Amino acid sequence: MTSALRKLAYCIVALSLLSTVWGQRRRDPLNPLEQDQLRDAAQEPSERLKLYIQFSRTRLTSLEQTRADPKITDRPQQTRDRLQDFLDVYDELNDNLDTFVERKADLRKPLKTLIEADTEFQARLRALKSSADANKDEAKQYDFLLTSVLETIDTSVQDHRQLLSEQEETFKHKKK
Repeated sequence: MTSALRKLAYCIVALSLLSTVWGQRRRDPLNPLEQDQLRDAAQEPSERLKLYIQFSRTRLTSLEQTRADPKITDRPQQTRDRLQDFLDVYDELNDNLDTFVERKADLRKPLKTLIEADTEFQARLRALKSSADANKDEAKQYDFLLTSVLETIDTSVQDHRQLLSEQEETFKHKKK
């Protein structure tokens, strides 16, 4: 019985070490300059959200450039990486939005900008999906992620519009 417990303990330690290694492999999609810009805008919801929109847009542009570059040999993996970077930044944007909502910040202006950006992101990602449908073999390697990103954007558009409506109602009453 003691050896069975010892083996179990070894397995638990090995799994915890592997999970630590897995966690370290994940890289931050933001570069140090972007991190500094966010730090400087930490208390300004409008500026901070504007930066996240800009960073998301940059990630999509990088994705489109990767897709158009004939010199790239591992296009499916590069596409997948760029999609993941976009999703990571966009998720951070939504997390920050939630934080500012909890603080009861007035987000009407940045939400309008965000909704416009969401519409742009949807169009650009749907165009990618359409072009990926043309090259099905390549698209198989990132299709699930692309579908997930599109679903995230679609859900976020609805959430952002609902939040804008709630904010307009809330701050309309505060003015009176």
